[in-house]
Amino acid sequence: MIKVTKELEGFYILDDGRVRCFLFTGENDALLIDTAFPDSNIFAEVKKITDLPLKVALTHGDMDHTGGLKEFGSCYVHSDDFKMIPENIEKHELKEGDILSAGEYKLKVIHIPGHTYGSVAFLEEQKHFILTGDGVQHNGMIFMFGENRNFPLYLDSLKKLCSLVVNQKIEKIYPSHSECPLSAEAVQKVLADAENLYAGKIPMVKKHDFMPCNIYQGAYTGFLYSE
Repeated sequence: MIKVTKELEGFYILDDGRVRCFLFTGENDALLIDTAFPDSNIFAEVKKITDLPLKVALTHGDMDHTGGLKEFGSCYVHSDDFKMIPENIEKHELKEGDILSAGEYKLKVIHIPGHTYGSVAFLEEQKHFILTGDGVQHNGMIFMFGENRNFPLYLDSLKKLCSLVVNQKIEKIYPSHSECPLSAEAVQKVLADAENLYAGKIPMVKKHDFMPCNIYQGAYTGFLYSE
């Protein structure tokens, strides 16, 4: 069951309780950020809101963000995550600085590799908010294990986001998991936890029950990580 919240005029949050997607609509077109799990039925929910011509853009290529792509047929995604997208999906490349528009919303692509190599954030400069995908969470579990993760790049990306939040006077952060929205200081708090984890200063809580990683709990958020 997807909960739909109208955050602002033309800006909807679609949350299935596990992951959230974001829909932007105007008079002539619409833009969907991420497609949730295969069983989330995001396509049907989007059609309840709008029947406008629609583009799909992805924060990254993990399955809980790409699961609904089959119904849409194509997506915009950073090329570093092309390999994570099903072969039958038409892929269009997202690059740093690209602008995706829908109505009065103009979302600027910010490349933030680490959680995956092709992870991106979407910055709305005029409205002072940013969609950050999975890399920024409060009381969540940030996946940082497996072949698609790179912890040094992740730390660099968090530092990049910290500067962006200050320079662009960001007021709200919209993550894909856990609490939403977050205030601007969330990025700095996640960075502090991530730096402590990478430096070995956060003890392991326990091994994960079924995934090949360990659970760590920082002061602000948690991580699933394997050194």
